Amino acid sequence: MVPHLVTALTGPINELEQRILESMPAIERWFRLEWMEHTPPFYCSVDIRNAGFKLAPVDTNLFPGGFNNLTPEMLPLAVQAAMAAIEKICPEAKNLLLIPERHTRNAFYLMSVQRLMRVFHQAGLNVRLGTLDDEIREPTRLPLPDGTELTLEPLRRVRGRLGLKDFDPCTILLNNDLSAGVPKVLQNLHEQYLLPPLHAGWSVRRKSRHFQSYEEVAKKFAKLLGMDPWLINPMHAHCGKVDFTASEGLDCVRANVEAMLTKIRRKYKEYGINEKPFVVVKADNGTYGMGIMTVRDLKDLEEPSRRTRNKMSVVKEGLPVTEVIIQEGVPTYERMNDAVAEPVVYMIDRYVVGGFYRVHAERGVDENLNAPGSSFAPLAFADSHHLPRMGEKPGVSAPNRFYMYGVIGRLAMLAASYELEATDPEAEVYA
Repeated sequence: MVPHLVTALTGPINELEQRILESMPAIERWFRLEWMEHTPPFYCSVDIRNAGFKLAPVDTNLFPGGFNNLTPEMLPLAVQAAMAAIEKICPEAKNLLLIPERHTRNAFYLMSVQRLMRVFHQAGLNVRLGTLDDEIREPTRLPLPDGTELTLEPLRRVRGRLGLKDFDPCTILLNNDLSAGVPKVLQNLHEQYLLPPLHAGWSVRRKSRHFQSYEEVAKKFAKLLGMDPWLINPMHAHCGKVDFTASEGLDCVRANVEAMLTKIRRKYKEYGINEKPFVVVKADNGTYGMGIMTVRDLKDLEEPSRRTRNKMSVVKEGLPVTEVIIQEGVPTYERMNDAVAEPVVYMIDRYVVGGFYRVHAERGVDENLNAPGSSFAPLAFADSHHLPRMGEKPGVSAPNRFYMYGVIGRLAMLAASYELEATDPEAEVYA
């Protein structure tokens, strides 16, 4: 089951699919060499858009939820990848402390946490849940839709180590993106591994920095395959000191949007693409599909509506938007039952462990699908995840399409490792 591309412009992507399949040994060797030099993030998910003429990541999440949307067939891969990841970090580990988001009443999110616990339990670890919610002072049971339950426990900090009552973990896995800042209880831990590192949280991380790293990775990869990096890389720009509520700093946004639309038109002309270009303006830090607007025309920014100003003024945890990334819009021409769809690829360590399609019947090809009303179709990748089928006609094989998505997902993951190295506060600086 693979969504069909509803566009005649499948030429470049089918060529790209063919080139990627033909270059598979070189690609896998290239990734191996990169992972010898760079440490992959512990886990991540990547939103990808397939325009038929371009295939590119549009967001990389280093604290992924949504593991409940992966099919049971994908579990063995996730367990093996988790084993490999833990073995590298703390081979003697027996206890893993998982710290979820504070808003843990969301049933879908809780099912994702349960799936993560199951993965690490099957990887041979005792897994317990510790919460950053100060209001939880004793073990609290949370019922799940499938009739099971999770137990949230208050964190305990003793002599520089973080754990729970009668539970001293070697490794602490964050599934909380630290949008509201880094709590004191997580700082300066003694001889414990905190994953992902604190500077991966949205209090430090910036999307513009990530896509700067991705551009570097895309250029290297494109050189390997002898192709135009634009086919896999969304152009981007950045604006700081922006306040949509007070209409401050919007001149920078308008200027960058105008320049970006001109660049996209030029590329479309080069490739004979008869599409209307658009850009996406997003909060430079943040998640959950908040603080995002599609701009098709400069007029959209002349007098932003009150709804737009409100939407662009705050993100998760009510934090004000002060910086934005202006990103080339990549339309999605994948359809599932007439609804617009985009693939989301999941990775643990350096391995692709699965994915699903995010589907939204009420959104257009140029809109953000990570919004209320979206649904998930995990069956798309239930067939072979890693093993492409050589010799099949491009554009028709689900395993081949997924292998291609896995390559793009891993490029985004590699970019995240570049990004985390560049922003590591503890990295040694050589004169």
